[in-house]
Amino acid sequence: MDFVEDIKNGAIVIHPTDTIYGLGCDATNVDSVKLIREILKQNNEKPFSVIAPSVEWIKENCIVDDGLIEKYLPGPYTLIIKKKDPSFMIDVSPNDSLGIRIPDAEFTKLVEKAGVPFITTSVNYQGEPFAINISEIPKEILDRADIVLGVGKLDGRPSTLVKDGKEIKR
Repeated sequence: MDFVEDIKNGAIVIHPTDTIYGLGCDATNVDSVKLIREILKQNNEKPFSVIAPSVEWIKENCIVDDGLIEKYLPGPYTLIIKKKDPSFMIDVSPNDSLGIRIPDAEFTKLVEKAGVPFITTSVNYQGEPFAINISEIPKEILDRADIVLGVGKLDGRPSTLVKDGKEIKR
């Protein structure tokens, strides 16, 4: 299995992060992004976060305060930062900001190798508990994924949001 090629071909992936299991795809593949919204029964208004392929990618596409990336990434944080171009990745985040992650997890190396931003949203229906084991993921979601990467039980806390330099616990 060549994960990088699968990603570039639009694969839907259940993946581990440093916190909980996520559902994701190449964030530049509009059809795959729409499919994730369909699988999770979400509308187009809810913004998704992405795992950035590199710090350079973040700086190229977003307005970042000095030291913010170094302080929080990699780690269990999602930085909510302004896009340089509000229409950038509009299918991922319909507003002028984008949630950015670089999890401290092996999976991040695969995203880095693929060189594309990768959708990362919790692999549960809205209002349902987060999955910390593959066995906790609803069968309807598991059945729609092309790839399932399990690494056992995860930490279980969702990432901490960081907006305007302030941490927001969820």
